[in-house]
Amino acid sequence: MTARVVGVGNAHLDLTHVVTSIPSPDDGAFATDRYESSGGVEANVAVGLSRLGHDAAVIARLGDDEYADRVVELLRAEGVDVGGVRIEPGDESSYCLVLRTREGERVIVGGGNSILRLQLREADLETLSAADVAVTSGYTPAMVLQALVDRPADGVAVAFDLAGTMDELRERGYTRSLLDRTLPGVDLFVSNESAARSYLDGSASPVATLRDRGIDRGALTRGERGATLWSGETVVDVPAYDVDVTETTGAGDAFTAGLVDAWLLDGRPPEDAGQFAAATAALNTRRVGAQGGLPDRSAVDRWMASHSRPDS
Repeated sequence: MTARVVGVGNAHLDLTHVVTSIPSPDDGAFATDRYESSGGVEANVAVGLSRLGHDAAVIARLGDDEYADRVVELLRAEGVDVGGVRIEPGDESSYCLVLRTREGERVIVGGGNSILRLQLREADLETLSAADVAVTSGYTPAMVLQALVDRPADGVAVAFDLAGTMDELRERGYTRSLLDRTLPGVDLFVSNESAARSYLDGSASPVATLRDRGIDRGALTRGERGATLWSGETVVDVPAYDVDVTETTGAGDAFTAGLVDAWLLDGRPPEDAGQFAAATAALNTRRVGAQGGLPDRSAVDRWMASHSRPDS
């Protein structure tokens, strides 16, 4: 029986422009290519877990526009249950504008108001009650995280990706005090280093500080410099695999999908789970789009069998 994983939050289109440079204020750049692809933290994780063989669903809010139709179409094509995706007249579907250079630099700007208006309904709570894991992020309104953490204990694990800096998250209702109250209630905390330092107001030792704040299991990611995972008293550094990168958009979400699979669902030790997640992320960077290279389980197994575990 496969585990049911529900992504609660973002499902949108990434509108990517490949540019000659990332412009500074008052400067310009030229777009040499452009394309659209499916994106959104929670949708990316759900698709990643679907490709790894899990029963996955998404709860999201979109506007009544062509973007919504395309998002639903792409999720259905991945076998993701879209029964929890609601279309709201008057909303503008959320989206991300991605500027990236061929060398890998990028800037991401979010737009659209539909995600800011997401609230959990009774039908959503019923969907979640049948799940093994609920995945959400700081790009989803804070009230959603609070609702997930405050639900009666029913065996549904909550994975939370901080995702952005405090400046990005304020529009969604996040404050440092709210995060201090809610994060000890999540079962898996994930953050990139810059977002964690922003939340911790520049702490020089973010992992130690997060553990001191009651976050018992988590991962701090550093891109090509790997990640640090902790669980209770165990702290391990997991290097990234060396890979020819095409695009890094969605690499962190692929890493989270790998962690949910190997750590939350399969119960592997932190180092093994981290290496599985690192391989999942590495494979995703070899294709364009946040979901373009998300691998199935056999691809991850083959990659790990044919690539030496990177040295720490």
